[in-house]
Amino acid sequence: MKKVFFVIASALLVNVATAQMSEKTVEVGGAPMYPSKNIVANAVNSADHTTLVAAVKAAGLVETLQSAGPFTVFAPTNTAFGKLPVGTVESLVKPENKATLTKILTYHVIAGKLDASAIATLIKEGNGSATLKTVSGGILKATMKGKKLILTDEKGGVSTVTIANVYQSNGVIHVIDTVVLPS
Repeated sequence: MKKVFFVIASALLVNVATAQMSEKTVEVGGAPMYPSKNIVANAVNSADHTTLVAAVKAAGLVETLQSAGPFTVFAPTNTAFGKLPVGTVESLVKPENKATLTKILTYHVIAGKLDASAIATLIKEGNGSATLKTVSGGILKATMKGKKLILTDEKGGVSTVTIANVYQSNGVIHVIDTVVLPS
C-alpha cells in the first residue's frame, strides 16, 4: 500500500512540475511568476517585493488578493518603497496605521484585469491619458511616454511600469518603480 501511494504521489509531483515548466512565465525578483498561481502566491517568491508582501500582510489584504478577483495590481518594488521618506514604511506597518496602509495599498489596485494593451487602448481613447479608478476610490492617471506606461497619482507623483503583463490566475501585475500615493 505504501509503495502504491508513493508511486501515485511521485507521479502527481512530476505532473505539477511539468505543468509549471510548460507555463509561460515572466521572471520578477529572480523568481518565475506562474500564471496558474494567484497574486500573493507569486509575489511571495519575488526578492524585489518583500516590502510589498510584508505591507499586504500587515494590512490584512492577503485573503483579498488570493480571491478570484480579477485585479490589476501596480506592484512597487523594494527600491520604490525605499524612495519614501526614512521611517515611512516602518510607521505604516504598525497596527495603529492599518487604515492608512490599507488605503495606500488599495490605491495600487484596479478592479478587473487590465493588461498593458488594454490600458494603452484606454489612453488612446482618452486622447493621450486614461483615468483609472482604484479599489480605494482614488484616481490614477495613465499616459504613455514612448513605449513606457506612466502613472501619475493624485499628489502629482509619477511612476513608471518597469515590467508589464505579469499574468496571474486572478489578474495581472505591473511592476512599478515608485509608490503611488492617494491625496
